[in-house]
Amino acid sequence: MKALLTGASSGIGKHMAYYLASQNIDLILVARNKKALEKIKKDVNANVKIITLDLTILDNVYKLYELTKNDSIDILINNAGFGLFGLFKDTDLDRELEMINLNIKCYHILTKLFLKDFIKKDSGYILNVCSSAGFMAGPRLSTYYATKNYITKLTMAINEELRQGKSKVSISALCPGPVNTNFNKVAHGEFAINEADPAYVAKYAIDKMFKRKLLIVPTFKMKLTLFFTRFAPYRLQLIIAYHIQGKKMGK
Repeated sequence: MKALLTGASSGIGKHMAYYLASQNIDLILVARNKKALEKIKKDVNANVKIITLDLTILDNVYKLYELTKNDSIDILINNAGFGLFGLFKDTDLDRELEMINLNIKCYHILTKLFLKDFIKKDSGYILNVCSSAGFMAGPRLSTYYATKNYITKLTMAINEELRQGKSKVSISALCPGPVNTNFNKVAHGEFAINEADPAYVAKYAIDKMFKRKLLIVPTFKMKLTLFFTRFAPYRLQLIIAYHIQGKKMGK
């Protein structure tokens, strides 16, 4: 098997690369940090192809597909993404538009293009790295939450279309809570709750992907949180989310 993995240089993506390689799956790793990708390639016992691209630039997303569409890919993992802490009135618009390009448009384009290919051969797995944020609104991290809502709900809808069509193609949404990655550094803030181990999240996600699980929630704490969120009024959810985002605002 062969997997195409975006955002592979660090965090969950890096650990996914190591775990996939341990399962004798060949890799196409995509990120901007070539040095980090080369280290992974050196460390693993698998065939690894490295592609260095900035996927906030949409032309590069189409370029990625053109570079890999004939590589007999069996697994697409959309993992690249970032967040931005702050009040919506204060956050940088250009940075937010880059986030929308990466967190939404990149996922959307690659999912659609590879899904068509997978449907033709009636096999393949797509894993979209979403977030528990995909079920809520997120004051002080508003655009990030909105992007994850889009991808989570899109993935759920595609999954049902495939199920109704009795397709052997599988699509899953990984919805963890905070994970101990460099997300906080990029987003310029910190979560106020404990973060999950990225190696555990990566392994759990891939194992559940192969079992064709629709929504993959790695920790019991987050499963419980999402369960009780269903019963909380929206205003209460917003108040809790506002205070849980972390220390960035100093309040």
